[in-house]
Amino acid sequence: QGQLVASGGGSVQAGGSLRLSCAASTYRNSGACMGWFRQAPGKEREGVAAIDRNGNTVYADSVKDRFTISKDNSKSTLYLQMNSLKFEDTAMYYCAATSVDSWCSALQFHAWGQGTPVTVSS
Repeated sequence: QGQLVASGGGSVQAGGSLRLSCAASTYRNSGACMGWFRQAPGKEREGVAAIDRNGNTVYADSVKDRFTISKDNSKSTLYLQMNSLKFEDTAMYYCAATSVDSWCSALQFHAWGQGTPVTVSS
């Protein structure tokens, strides 16, 4: 199982932006779908965004038009640009992967690493 190391979380005021990064060297050229999910205290896990081997992207309705997922294959790095952050975006964000296309489109993943915290103050 590959390593997925997320970074870039922090504290920001509502309306601000953050960019999360994920080092995923062992997934380079694997063809896996890569993505992000988040979990806030006391809440269920929520898939946020995914990008498949062809560069097709999927977003949760709650983040659509505010978040952008991208990847740099040359650097084996996955990104999540988060703009217009809201208080309800506060959560631990996890970089994740799956090799199953149906799971990818459903924002579900088989593997993930340690998360990075995002705190949005209102």
